[in-house]
Amino acid sequence: MAPRRRAAVLGKPIGHSLSPVIHNAGYAAAGLAGWSYTRIECAAAELPALVAGLGPEWVGLSVTMPGKEAALAVASEASPVAAAVGAANTLVRRPDGSWHADNTDVAGMVQVLTDAGVRAGAAVTVLGAGGTARAALAAAAQLACSSVTVVARRAEAVDDLRPVADAVGVVLNAGAWGDAPRHLGAEVVVSTVPKGVADPLAEAGTWSAGAVVFDALYDPWPTPLAAAAVAAGLRVVSGLDLLLAQAVGQFEQFTGVAAPVEAMREALLAARR
Repeated sequence: MAPRRRAAVLGKPIGHSLSPVIHNAGYAAAGLAGWSYTRIECAAAELPALVAGLGPEWVGLSVTMPGKEAALAVASEASPVAAAVGAANTLVRRPDGSWHADNTDVAGMVQVLTDAGVRAGAAVTVLGAGGTARAALAAAAQLACSSVTVVARRAEAVDDLRPVADAVGVVLNAGAWGDAPRHLGAEVVVSTVPKGVADPLAEAGTWSAGAVVFDALYDPWPTPLAAAAVAAGLRVVSGLDLLLAQAVGQFEQFTGVAAPVEAMREALLAARR
């Protein structure tokens, strides 16, 4: 009988998460008997005690909002990218029982943007200054983008990102939310704002020909912003693309085997139909 291995996604709220669909499909396709992946409702303040109480069968944790900073704090070591971003979406159990923190959002974002045709030297606009914006800054650095402008509703939120920009090696420009339509003319536009916030921009901005638009949302889809970009003939990627890409990285760290990406993608798309 195969030994029991467990993993889960932590967050609050968490009932909507499609991560179990992706990971469990991967386990089945890879022939990993005895592996299971669940959801656990967990606020940031509850995360340290929860992690400390997990038994040896627990091999990995995916962490979503609002626990990514807490996840980094409970780890005994962290990848350079997680340390630079100041947040972890992945905790991997080491043989000695300690936890290693990583941020696969960054690699996932690099993957989806590269697949969409983003190349070195592109100018990037990021809408919003929260946790996903941190990953976007690191992704822009890895893609060797020429400039990054963060457009946010609060100037203080942009200032909070400056240490991240310094750590990953990008020059951060600030844009006022009232000027957001003008900044939609960048070669790459990354929207990280909550549902509805960017809707007024859909008909207000002027897109750059050949631009790539990444909207981190996926429910509902398409967002008005994404629909406007599609109507303009642009390449658009969604939060669903990122969800899969970051899960692939987690799957491989948790299991030590190559992820069956197509099986994971098919399960995710079937769950969204």
